[in-house]
Amino acid sequence: MTSRSKRLSILGAIVALALGGSTAACIAADVTPADLVDALNGVFGKHAGDRAAHTKGVCLTGNFTPSADAPKLSKAPHFAKPVPIIARFSLGGGNPSAPDNAQDNVRGLAVKFDLGSGASTDIVTISAPMFFVKTPELFVEFLKTVATGDQEKIKAFFGAHPESTLQNAWLTSHPVPASYAGVGYWGVHAFTFTNAAGEAQVVKYKLIPEAGDLGLTPDEAKAKGPDFYAGELKDRLAKGPVAFDLMAILGQKGDPTNDPTQRWSDEDNRPKVPLGKISIEAIAPDATCNAFSFLPGNVVDGIAGPTDDPVFAARSPAYAVSLIRRLQTAK
Repeated sequence: MTSRSKRLSILGAIVALALGGSTAACIAADVTPADLVDALNGVFGKHAGDRAAHTKGVCLTGNFTPSADAPKLSKAPHFAKPVPIIARFSLGGGNPSAPDNAQDNVRGLAVKFDLGSGASTDIVTISAPMFFVKTPELFVEFLKTVATGDQEKIKAFFGAHPESTLQNAWLTSHPVPASYAGVGYWGVHAFTFTNAAGEAQVVKYKLIPEAGDLGLTPDEAKAKGPDFYAGELKDRLAKGPVAFDLMAILGQKGDPTNDPTQRWSDEDNRPKVPLGKISIEAIAPDATCNAFSFLPGNVVDGIAGPTDDPVFAARSPAYAVSLIRRLQTAK
């Protein structure tokens, strides 16, 4: 099979997954997946062969080992036995030269669990417990407003949508992470787990770094410069794997599942169930991760995404559009 044929085969599989079922049907008719990608390009520019969002990053390989408690919550296959993973650390936004030492940008950790025979499931997380808009329409409106450069219009957007200030407030109240491996990551969407007995439980994901929370002072961050994460991670992995504990924050009756800008009440003090350990062992070539997308909606039996969250519904199809464009322009 030629390289182009392989890319087309990947495209078909990803698009079918991202656009299948109820996900595409949930997207508002006046905002298409292409609109979301175009809005990102309008702010950050088009970069051939790169992702439209979380453009700057590091591809990785490793393993996931489930906990003994995981099957009690979900019958998902990766909670039944250890599986290989491909993961990617990244910075938010679409700038391939985004500064590592910026305080007001999210870090990302996406994980693809290899279930064998070509099957997989994904988790996509960021270093803040909330998203910055609650609908795809507002995503496009926000980015188009930013693209104007008009500070009064940007201020007016935040005045009309105060929920969109929450993520920035979180990030700027915490130090710049000293390492991709030294910050916690959250899944901002609510998922419904179902176990073999048919019992259901709503959860949110949280990844807790084994290294602890590692922050920099403003002076330290400035001294590090804009491009230190990849080198720091290489040095860290030379000493051993980078590990995260994957946790399930347990939902309660009445918890909202339709707005990723909002946290559950007293979320930090909620009961949590350990789902297993993610062990990142090596840096992989960028091409390994560039061949596919990490899709929030790529779930398996035992895990279901929210049916009332419009941002969740829009993300996977938009990532599929970005993938198509990336593979079409990649050399």
